[in-house]
Amino acid sequence: MGRAFGYVILGGGVAAGYAALEFVRHLDGGGASPGELCIISDEAVAPYERPALSKGYLLPRGAARLPGFHTCAGANDELLTEQWYKDHGIELVLGTRVVSADVRRKTLLTITGETISYKTLIVATGARALKLDEFGVHGSGAANMCYLRSLEDADKMVGVMRSCHGGNAVVIGGGYIGMECAAALVANEIKVTMVFPGKHCMDRFFTPKIAEFYENYYAAKGVTFIKGARVTSFEALSDGKVAAAILRDGRRLPADMVVVGIGARANTALFDGQLAMEKGGIRVNGRMQTSDAAVYAVGDVAAFPVALLGGDVRRFEHVDCARRTARRAVAAILEPADGAAEVGKNDSDYLPFFYSRVFALSWQFYGDNVGEPVHFGDFSPPGAGGRPKFGACWVSDGLVAGVFLEGGSQEENEAVASAVRCGARIGDLAAELESRGLALPGQESRRKWTRPRGGLAAGCDRPTYAWHATVGVAAAVSIAAFVYWYGWQAPYVVKREL
Repeated sequence: MGRAFGYVILGGGVAAGYAALEFVRHLDGGGASPGELCIISDEAVAPYERPALSKGYLLPRGAARLPGFHTCAGANDELLTEQWYKDHGIELVLGTRVVSADVRRKTLLTITGETISYKTLIVATGARALKLDEFGVHGSGAANMCYLRSLEDADKMVGVMRSCHGGNAVVIGGGYIGMECAAALVANEIKVTMVFPGKHCMDRFFTPKIAEFYENYYAAKGVTFIKGARVTSFEALSDGKVAAAILRDGRRLPADMVVVGIGARANTALFDGQLAMEKGGIRVNGRMQTSDAAVYAVGDVAAFPVALLGGDVRRFEHVDCARRTARRAVAAILEPADGAAEVGKNDSDYLPFFYSRVFALSWQFYGDNVGEPVHFGDFSPPGAGGRPKFGACWVSDGLVAGVFLEGGSQEENEAVASAVRCGARIGDLAAELESRGLALPGQESRRKWTRPRGGLAAGCDRPTYAWHATVGVAAAVSIAAFVYWYGWQAPYVVKREL
């Protein structure tokens, strides 16, 4: 027994929802024909904006709940509820896990024994949270041990938080999930201790100076940091719960709950030995096409060449990449033959983008953190009711490779994004930043960074950066409550091209 579809999207995360919307738009807003398109997901609900789990779902008041954050709410676009898929002829195969894939035969086998065949497949399987058991630390199944990757995970964490109000939480990991979950725990009036092996939080991304600000800010909220340390075991209670985390040096940290955020791994196992792999993901070209012409890969699993980074192949585990690569793949699939060259003209013209929102803070980063970091702005703690504004530029060969900005306005975030995309000279950006009270180091230092260099990045038509070029973009006007907890989005997210 089996079913056949023209197009199959495997995975039910952010990328799947955006791909579905792009399909509908290429059909001029009409619906798919019977048997034309389906989405297969092991989750029980239609695709949703996964960042909402750490940024809104865990809050004690005004928390995000479905259907409010189905895709594509994060880009202030249509809200794709289950009814939307039904209205547009897209079949949702939910709560269904695919256990094997045969690329040569173009078939997928589900856990129920059903075979689903396709003509074109979009792999949007995302990534899974790394478990402590994989590193020899057992206890992942404890009733008060939490991970955060799915709606089911978030529901468990909400329940555990409610059961230990005023208690102690140990957060293992100092990256995205660790930092955002720690903020949510504090909001739920739970005492937090963060443990991670690095010298500072977000050590793959933050400079020590940037990390120091956030660690001090968290400490003022009552968070304790234990850096350069690892949890090696847990002390368990008879009811199956963790009572304490034991560090390598023997220290015992009392724990009413444990949150683990130690990274993720792309879900590529179904295609091992069948598709080319690179950087821990599935290798694709600028059209998101894999080594098999009938298979495309998007989101967390896609490793693609980035023109802005000199064609270097990268894999990004971020919502912005999931949205853009999904749209890119569908455009490439559905463009007529005579338009294929046009679709491929700006292969991988992607501007890497990351952001986070915790407490009253909100930062955005564009580009690549390579070269020399140069800090600007005021890193001192904000006064009562005040908001900090500071950042860093990464300078390579006199040009801006990346910019981090905390507390920027929408106009300022757009401007620094434009500076990175256009390969601005650091001297030009320094002058503009200083005009807004965000001073870089002195004139002597700035002069050594202003060596001109020929060539422009794709989409730029001037050799120098113009701060005011992007002023006047309309403000997002989606549901006010959603905007409150979801945070400012990248200015380029609302554009539909990659």
